[in-house]
Amino acid sequence: MLWVDRTVEAIRERYAKEIAAGTPLIIRDEKTASGRVHVGSMRGVAIHGVVSEALSELSIANRFLYEINDTDPMDDIPGYLDEVVYKPYLFRSLKDIPSPEPGAPNFAEYYGREFIQVITDTYFKPTFYRASELYESGRMNEVIRTALERSDAIREIYKRVSGSQKVESWLPISITSHECSPGEVPRALSFDGTSVSYVCVPIGEQGMPTGLPEHTVEPWNGNAKLPWKVEWAAKFKVVGVHIEGGGKDHSTKGGARDVANTISREVFEHEPPFDIPYEFFLIDGKKMASSKGRGSSAREVADLIPPEIFRLAHLGKDPKQAFNFDPAGDTIPVLYDTYDRLAEKYWSGAGDDQARLFVLLHAPEARSSLPRRFLPRFSQVAFIVQMPHMNLEEEVAKLKGEPLTEEDKQELQSRAHYARQWIEKYAPDDFKFELQTGSIPEAALQFSEAQKEALRDVLHVVESSEALTGEDFHKKLHDIKESRGIAPVEFFSALYLAFLGKASGPKAGWFLSVLDRDFLIGRLKAVTS
Repeated sequence: MLWVDRTVEAIRERYAKEIAAGTPLIIRDEKTASGRVHVGSMRGVAIHGVVSEALSELSIANRFLYEINDTDPMDDIPGYLDEVVYKPYLFRSLKDIPSPEPGAPNFAEYYGREFIQVITDTYFKPTFYRASELYESGRMNEVIRTALERSDAIREIYKRVSGSQKVESWLPISITSHECSPGEVPRALSFDGTSVSYVCVPIGEQGMPTGLPEHTVEPWNGNAKLPWKVEWAAKFKVVGVHIEGGGKDHSTKGGARDVANTISREVFEHEPPFDIPYEFFLIDGKKMASSKGRGSSAREVADLIPPEIFRLAHLGKDPKQAFNFDPAGDTIPVLYDTYDRLAEKYWSGAGDDQARLFVLLHAPEARSSLPRRFLPRFSQVAFIVQMPHMNLEEEVAKLKGEPLTEEDKQELQSRAHYARQWIEKYAPDDFKFELQTGSIPEAALQFSEAQKEALRDVLHVVESSEALTGEDFHKKLHDIKESRGIAPVEFFSALYLAFLGKASGPKAGWFLSVLDRDFLIGRLKAVTS
């Protein structure tokens, strides 16, 4: 059973009473809009989103809510922004910081809107809201009061569950509406049941300076916020969450989720939601951070591949398995090959997990009709688009063995579009080719006699045949390799060096079959003379 369906079965078991009563299950996820959102944040979106889709398939009422957290403070300045401009706003709420560009009301909304567009472009349809809406509407007032009144219990939970020691005067509150100057942050002192008293201390100050003037603020309706582990637990109750997972870094023993779960039960008297812990989505083996400006953004990666392939990258592995996306490696060709295998499973009527996954890669409204079409290998399309003498549709029709349908042509044009931009922006040298139509590449002048003999056999095959398909060529090359007893790497590197000037290339039989016959003969004669 595919991980999505196993997860849904466990959810159905836990919430059997709610489902029977027709109570909509609330699925929630969030992202703090502290900068350009990295693609790793899409894994949570994808996992929660596809669970929502699978529940809907079973006619189980549910709502997928996605929060853009705009109330967290800016604790670091992304490297792609002007530090001089944004330094005065450090530790201010993201919603109170100017947008980097005109058109958005604040910093959080500027980056949040970009991420929302990526989410909807990849067929996920949550209901979006902002954290500020929860606070400013007063919905968080009750849990804020509870947290302040039971601050001693929260301090004890931090110590017991995570080993974090809070000083006795620490209060679980951050003042967002305050009288502090740039370079200062408010530090809460006490709560009298109505107001929080605080002082303004220099950023980075560890102790509590004496003699500072005290200020007061009523911590309701957006004037203050909870620290995020407490806030996480509070949102479980306020939003009425049934299902919410979290990344590996939050899901370790004693981590943020353990703290939030304990606070939810012991302080807010609310049972935490069903958890779906998930591993990281890495870029070139590295975890990314939005506020650090490190890693590929969700927008950049979503523009690099079509939605179905984007979803495959996030849904193709069990949530407990990490996925490494390396745009400058072979990740994209491999993802396309995987998609093609899943498609064949689906069109064959297999009805297995691979066919099920193929269905889930597409928009829910499109799943009732996923007609068969010809899927040329992405690596072959990437090669053809680099060969100006080759007609893309004609060459792919040869691969198919019959004329392309309109659906085939649409698929081909999509793959050609993504192949061209991948070649231009990211593809490693192994996937970049230029046919050496001029002088013979220097390396081809250094062939051994064994290599030359094998290439003479290839020349004989070409001269004795008017036309050969890629499959024909493949068999002939295999026969030559066997009869000559030449090592595969020695034989095939000679072929690629003769025509591409590099020791590797696309599938050799197909590659030779698409070259002009006269050019093929002329080059083979030249390198074997």
